[in-house]
Order: sequence, then C-alpha cells, then structure tokens
Amino acid sequence: MAKKKIAVIGGGSSGLCTIKCCLDDGLEPTCFERSEDIGGLWRFKVGLTSIYKSVIINTSKEMMCFSDFPIPDEFPNYMHNSKIMEYFRMYADHFDLLKYIRFKTTVVSVTKRPDFSSTGQWDVVTESEGKQESAVFDGVMVCSGHHTNAHLPLDSFPGIEKFKGRYYHSRDYKSPQEFSEKRVIVIGIGNSGGDLAVELSHEADQVFLSTRRGAWVLNRVEEQGYPVDIVLTTRLKAFFKQVLTTSMVNQWAENRLNARFNHAHYGLSQHPTINDDLPNRIISGKVLVKPNIREFTETGAIFEDGTREEDIDAVFFATGYSFSFPFLQDCVKVVENQVSLYKFIFPPHLEKPTLAFIGLVQPLGAIMPIAELQSRLATQVFKGLIRLPTESDMMADITQKKDEMSKRYVKSPRHTIQVDYVEYMDELACLAGVKPNLLSLFLTDPKLAMEVFFGPCTPYQYRLRGPGKWSGARKAILTQRERIIKPLKTRPVGDYTHHTSVPYLFKIVGAVALFCLLLLLAVMIIKATDRHRW
Repeated sequence: MAKKKIAVIGGGSSGLCTIKCCLDDGLEPTCFERSEDIGGLWRFKVGLTSIYKSVIINTSKEMMCFSDFPIPDEFPNYMHNSKIMEYFRMYADHFDLLKYIRFKTTVVSVTKRPDFSSTGQWDVVTESEGKQESAVFDGVMVCSGHHTNAHLPLDSFPGIEKFKGRYYHSRDYKSPQEFSEKRVIVIGIGNSGGDLAVELSHEADQVFLSTRRGAWVLNRVEEQGYPVDIVLTTRLKAFFKQVLTTSMVNQWAENRLNARFNHAHYGLSQHPTINDDLPNRIISGKVLVKPNIREFTETGAIFEDGTREEDIDAVFFATGYSFSFPFLQDCVKVVENQVSLYKFIFPPHLEKPTLAFIGLVQPLGAIMPIAELQSRLATQVFKGLIRLPTESDMMADITQKKDEMSKRYVKSPRHTIQVDYVEYMDELACLAGVKPNLLSLFLTDPKLAMEVFFGPCTPYQYRLRGPGKWSGARKAILTQRERIIKPLKTRPVGDYTHHTSVPYLFKIVGAVALFCLLLLLAVMIIKATDRHRW
C-alpha cells in the first residue's frame, strides 16, 4: 500500500518535529519553507524580520527539547537563539530531515479536491522562483505558527498620526545602539516588551514602559538555582491547582512573587512575564513604569493618569501578533484572532480529518514539545488509528474551552489560544495513548515514579509508553537533573550538599502515602462538589 503523502507548511521548530513524526508513522512528508533555511522565528539574520540579536529563550532546555532527543548536557539551561538553532540543526541532521524540505517555496493555496468527502485529499499550489506547481496530498499539517502578522493597534492610540518621532513594532527591533541618548516609550509588558525596555535602558537616556494592566514578573532562576519552569511545572503542582480553588492558587503564587519584591511598589501585577533584570532597571530609575497612553502629541505622550512625557524620540509597540492563513481561505476562518479547532489542532467541520494545525497555541510553558505531541496525535488520526469525536462533540469541547478562557483571562489577542502545559499535554497524551501511568509506575518502578510525579514534567514522560515509545525515556528522566547542573559546573568546588539521613525506602513510602492522600482529597472534593450541584 502506498504511503500517504503529507504537506507540511513551515520549516520552523514545529515543522521539523512534524516531519519526523510523519516519518515515524510511515507517512511521506514534503515540507514547504518560504525562506532558505530552517528555524523559523528563531533564526536571527541581519535584514530578516524575526528576533533581535540578543534574544535568550524563556524556557529551559529540559522543558523545551523534543521528547526523544535531549539537548546536550553542556548546553546552557536558557539558550541564546544561536544555541537553539544549533540544537535544531543537530535534530534535523540526526533524523535526516532536511531532504524532505523544499526551501524558498511559498504555499499559495490549499483547497479540497472535488472528491474530498470520500478521499480527504487536498490540492496544494506552491510557488518557487516565480513558477507555480500543484500537487495532491492526503493530509496537510500547518506549522506556520501564530507569530506571523505584527499586531499594531494604532486605532487605539489617538494622535499617533501627528507624532513626529518614529514608531515600530517590537519585531522590527534589532539592537539598542541607534537609540543611544534617546527617550523611548515601550508599549506592552509581555516578554518582548520587558526585554526591549531592559535592553534599551542600557543605551537610551530614559525608557518609559507603558502598561495597561501590569505583570507578575518571574525570574528565570528559582529556588536552589534551578530554572523556574523546572520548579513550577510538576505533576504535583498541577494536581494541587486542580483540587484547590483559584483564589487559593492565586494567593500562593502572588505571595511567592511578592516575596522577592512587592509588585505594587513597582507599578506591576497581572499576567506573568519572565524577566530577570526589569526590577533592577526600575529600581535604578532607568525604566519608569507608566499607565496606558491616552493620546500622543507631536513630541510626546499623555498617559491615562494625566501625566505627560515630552521629547520622545521613538515608540515600540510590543503588542503581540495576530495570525491568519490566506492559503486556506475557504476552509478555516480566523475571527478576532480566534479559530475553532478541536484540541487547538483539528477543524471540526471537515468530512475527513486530514487537516491539522501544529503549534497554534500560546502555552504557559514550552511550545516545542507541545507541537511534537500534537504532531504525534495528528499522524495517528491521519492513519485512521485514532477516531475523532462527532462534530457536535468537538464543538462542545471548543465552546467549553473558550468559556473557560474568557473567565480566566481579560480579552486580548494573546489569550485566545492560551493553554497550561501539564494539563494540555496530558489531554493530548490521553487521546494518543501515551500518558504515563502513575499507579503502574509506583508499583513497578518507584524510583522513576517519584521523579515523574514530584520532578519536572519533562517531555520524556510522554515516551514511556504507547505509540512512539522510546527506550531511552527512563534514563533521560532519571538523568535530567544532571544535565541541568552540568553547564553550571565550570570550575571545581567543594561538596556543600546537605545529605538527608532519611533512608530512600522511607522516601518512597512517604511519597506513596502522600500520593494516596492527595487522591483521597480529590475524591472528597469531587463528591462535595457533586452534592453542592444537586
């Protein structure tokens, strides 16, 4: 039987793992990448509109790697974009992926074939060097991401048309030198806005950071020097988040963050952002936090609290991105940065489930392993090994997620595709049959179970069982802390570790007892909730 042909659109991080997942499942991928190289958003090049030269990723290497290809232990925990590209090239070379990519090729259109209802096939038209080609594919996987169109909400800022300084979107920023001794406003306090404000403040005369709602600022480095996502992204903490009330979880998180510095004193609070240096630049006066801008003048801005700043030379809009799929106009509609997809992957209305969107999420965590697990699920669906629910059931799931999102977040383009890492990964893993079985692990491999439940929820956990099982997953999990520590040990020091006197067996017994207690607590809460509903 001939292999099913799959069109993969985009050769960034999501496209690379999608190619590999297709190959793992016996599908024949052809990837179309409009640039001349892999890497997508992470490839810095002078003259290329993408990232700026100094960008360092906000997720640590153990949490962001692909699940069967650990990042080398000598690589830093938080990698510069050049190191990320080095890892992508290692991954592509190791699995021989480049031969499946057609570079400098743009996808013009993706349309259903006349017999789609019976075959699920697509006509894909591409263009390279001015010439168009058409080919038939059995499935399409869209990996172009959501950082495609710069969101520049000029209509929300009266007077911007008469402002005599220059204004940019954050994606146009490359380096701070040209803003030496300038007065600059940065609008938006997401990760990009915070990074730009900090970097500009080392060269500019003054930086003003304008924010509508503020932010909770997390450090990359957490307790005992571990990366913050290693400490926070665990099954234990995800469990507590499920059984405790939202106010209790928020109170715990806010107290933890305010222990470092009181966010109210700094004019901050609201959604989380990761930035190690922002509080230092604020306390030194190089960055001044301001409210939202009410209107621009010819030479400055008036803020909503009535204050004004004049002699402004430049404004950066760190206002995020919107996404669209012009090559899919007849199949998928994007309205106010929202698209209705089952599990953020599958359009529910298609007669055949042969179209999947990969990486179209904004996770509280790393996107690379999420895209990989999405791809693993999609290829199983394409092969007919997993059947999706009915259209009505898929729409009900989509509606439920949108309702939950609207209750949890303020209305914003970035919050239309937000997901929590552990919960979403487990949701996909259940469908794909690769979620780790904790009860079985505690009974058969307690050492591994301890690390899976109490340690970081690293991507290797989703290679322990089921389709795509990897024989190296157990070792990768049990040695992940060694890979975290390795790049930090650049000189010999004495052993200052405080070894516990509690025998290892007691640790296991205690862990099992705690696990049972947590399960009992969850059952009691569920029963109490059911009684309340009745």
